[in-house]
Amino acid sequence: MVAMFAVSVGYSIVLPILPFLVERLTGTADAATLSRHTGLLTGTYVLAIFLFAPLWGKLSDRQARRPVILLGLTGFATTFALFALFESLPLLYLGRFLAGLFAAAVAPAAYALVGDRARSKEWRAYCFTLLNVAATAGFFVGPLLGGLVLRVSRETALGGGKEFFLVPFLAAAGLALVAALMIWVFVNEATQRRTTEAAARIDKPNKQTIILRLEAIAFVGALAIGAFEVGLSLRGKQTLGMDAYQIGMMFAECSIVMLVVQALVFSPLIKPDVTRWFLTPSLVVLALSLVLVPLLSGYIATTLAVALIAASAGILPPIVTFWASLVAGKTQGADLGRITAAASFGQAVGSAAGGLLFDISFLPNATFNAAAIIVLTGVAASLGLPRLLVPRHHPGNAGIPAKRSRST
Repeated sequence: MVAMFAVSVGYSIVLPILPFLVERLTGTADAATLSRHTGLLTGTYVLAIFLFAPLWGKLSDRQARRPVILLGLTGFATTFALFALFESLPLLYLGRFLAGLFAAAVAPAAYALVGDRARSKEWRAYCFTLLNVAATAGFFVGPLLGGLVLRVSRETALGGGKEFFLVPFLAAAGLALVAALMIWVFVNEATQRRTTEAAARIDKPNKQTIILRLEAIAFVGALAIGAFEVGLSLRGKQTLGMDAYQIGMMFAECSIVMLVVQALVFSPLIKPDVTRWFLTPSLVVLALSLVLVPLLSGYIATTLAVALIAASAGILPPIVTFWASLVAGKTQGADLGRITAAASFGQAVGSAAGGLLFDISFLPNATFNAAAIIVLTGVAASLGLPRLLVPRHHPGNAGIPAKRSRST
């Protein structure tokens, strides 16, 4: 949980300050320049995750989960410490790419390590919920801290100099090192990797179909979030006149709503099997909410629309990850790496497109509307998926290791 939290903080702490950091490094307040670099810098980070998450996941299958997590955290911390010293835009891009490269190691290996120990479907769902909640909590703390630092810098006589950009980066680096130390001391490798009944009963072609569909859902959901994050940051600064702290509060609201829905989706109130039916409705609500956001100008109305997006988008990752892990079997690391890569690629595309489309005058609200259209195309991937995940002949106890009969 601490490892997932640390990586999320490292990613999200930069979101509310990126436009201001780009403005300082480029020496211009041109809206098109800020939009372009904000989107591309955000996309660079998640693009690195897309490229390297499957490789890290496959490595954890072949070797071990714990060393992969440790390498990812220490590399992430080192990169962020160096990132704080970068004083040019090209180095800023390099730092974001390297941070994403090492961050890509953490999530697939962490989920797979927990999956290796899963003794029941309910246990797996509960622990995956904790990991998702920890990651979402990081998204809450990161933007809040980043926005708060800039507000303090602008309200003091010292101004918004380099020293105020150092603080959040060094804090994220320190947190990642603490997480690595805790993994080193407290986490041991599972002595035996379990294979669920869900994985055993699904033949290879169907398994590949399921993973591909889950990847598609992860992709469109993350694309929507990527475009929304950049669009919200730019719209807050350029259209609604918000400062970095207010933008950070918007991101914090997203994280709180996501925390609530993720805690509920795999709570004792909802059986794990039922969660597969939430995929299609969530995608539809997400698409409609994206269309709604740019049509609102008031702070309270925008806040309500943001909450709808956070709820519908926040419910997707834990469900997708849970079912991918359940059907993966012995290739958990590789398959969860593919899910992570699909989500990261979607976020990279969404972030880059969100920045590039934001200031196109002949396509009003293009950032939000284009993301909504792509999310609606993802609905097709979710149709019929619940029946593939739990075939009709299944007695309903997937995830519980089968007991041997006396005759065997």
